[in-house]
Amino acid sequence: MRYARIAQRYPTTFPERGPMRLLPILHQHSPSSAPSATRMRILALRQNTLDEQLDWLATEEPLEMRVQGPEQEMVRVAVTMRTPGHDHELVVGFLYTEGLIHARHEIVTIQTESPTDDQAPCNVVTVHLTHPINTTTVQRNFYTTSSCGICGKASLDQIAVHCAPVAPGPVLDRTVLETLPTTLRNAQRLFAQTGGLHACGLFEVTGQLVSLREDVGRHNAVDKLVGQMVLEGKIPLTNQVLLVSGRTSLEIMQKAAMAQVPIVCAVSAPSSLAVEVARRFRMTLVGFLRETQCNVYTHPERLRLDH
Repeated sequence: MRYARIAQRYPTTFPERGPMRLLPILHQHSPSSAPSATRMRILALRQNTLDEQLDWLATEEPLEMRVQGPEQEMVRVAVTMRTPGHDHELVVGFLYTEGLIHARHEIVTIQTESPTDDQAPCNVVTVHLTHPINTTTVQRNFYTTSSCGICGKASLDQIAVHCAPVAPGPVLDRTVLETLPTTLRNAQRLFAQTGGLHACGLFEVTGQLVSLREDVGRHNAVDKLVGQMVLEGKIPLTNQVLLVSGRTSLEIMQKAAMAQVPIVCAVSAPSSLAVEVARRFRMTLVGFLRETQCNVYTHPERLRLDH
């Protein structure tokens, strides 16, 4: 009865202040006009107290990716739901990890489509290339999506078309390995604000954080990070460590393999196909990474686990 009275007192709209509405903020790093976090008025129930508050939500918007080669029509590659921010990096990273481009010099320009309405977000990015794009490859619908229905062996074989086994790479000390999750979490500005974003971080074997990207999609976060490295001419990542804040799927490992990352760590579990990718492409895969514990699934020779 108490909560029924509270519900009558606080309906889903607030007549004295108007209906709930989104109050966006500006994002500092994105060519898109959409914010990375959105402010909303909510009802917060805390034990027996119900209060109206303002809360931050991770923004989720569609992004259409397009490519165009010389003397070609523009080709729509994919649409992904992402958190606005670093959109150019996301598209470049996607094209790179899908094997459609292989180096920065293949990109002529990256264009964000201007909306007809000044209030609408710029949700179309077109990459103009120096070479024609294989439209048959684009239309194949990208083998790596986990829901595509393609068997694991076919997925692995398709990755092998574009990706060689990863180089031996460095050796990571246990004392450094155990610090990575805390370093990543402390650097997650948007996660601290919203609580609703995945992150991936690129580290040196010394434990120094090279770069971090956040997104509602863990695969998008990896693409943003890889895209940044492609645009800066720092691919392949043969001496770095990648840490993801969630689980590792086949798609995450495929992207890491394309970027030639030798060591991939996660705070959660890998899938069976993620382990198969790591084994086949000679990558070290670590899961359930905590301060004093982890599971090593493949190629432990890159880890110095003794005290």
